[in-house]
Amino acid sequence: MPDTQDNQKGYRVAQLDEISAVACPCGQTRRAFVAADNPVATLHMVDISSDSRAHYHQKLTEIYLVLEGEGHMELDGDIVPLRPLTSVLIKPGCRHRAVGNLRIVNIPVPAFDPTDEHFD
Repeated sequence: MPDTQDNQKGYRVAQLDEISAVACPCGQTRRAFVAADNPVATLHMVDISSDSRAHYHQKLTEIYLVLEGEGHMELDGDIVPLRPLTSVLIKPGCRHRAVGNLRIVNIPVPAFDPTDEHFD
């Protein structure tokens, strides 16, 4: 049951540990609810890598929730400490990257669009 979808139902269910991880600028991510008929939001579980890349989005707002580990975020040049249950809202245009041994949940709003990842 990685990400079950039934267009007749008013809900969807994702089992994140059954979704294959893919590379992203932050490390490895498991993306739930990514579908052409879902423009609203997606949910990603991300394992941050030591070589995460600073990037920004022109349209997406992201909400990060730290599940495990400690580190920091670089947000438009500011350093913000991270530990479990820290949450960060990242607005469009904010250059960001997470640093540390971290597992996070990322909620992109609207739904994740891979063409909206930009690097300087």
